[in-house]
Amino acid sequence: MQSPYQIIKNQLRLKTSIDIVNFLSLQACAFRGHDETTESRNQSNFLEMIKLIASYNDEVIKVMLENAPYNSKYTSYKIQKELLNILSSVVKNHIREEVGDSKFCMIVDETRDR
Repeated sequence: MQSPYQIIKNQLRLKTSIDIVNFLSLQACAFRGHDETTESRNQSNFLEMIKLIASYNDEVIKVMLENAPYNSKYTSYKIQKELLNILSSVVKNHIREEVGDSKFCMIVDETRDR
C-alpha cells in the first residue's frame, strides 16, 4: 500500500503529464523527438515541456524525470498515447452530447512511427 505522500507524488506526475498532453494536442505539436536520450540537447516537446514546468515548480522537479521511480514516470510514448485516447474520448462524448443522434465525422492526422 502506498503512503499518502507517495499518492500525492503520483498524482502530481500524472497531472503534469495530462496537462502537457492536453497543451501539445491543442497546439497540434509533435510529442516525441528523434533523440530522447538524456544527453540530447532537445529531447522532445513532451520532455522539454516537463523541464519547463519543473523550472517554475519545485514540487514538479522533486517528482518528475530523474527523480521519478522508473515504473511511474508517466513519460513513455505508451502513456502519452493512452492519455491522448482518454482525452479524445472526452471530446467525442462532448460532441455526441451536442449533436445528439446527428452524424458527424472527425479527421485525424497521425504518424505511425512506433
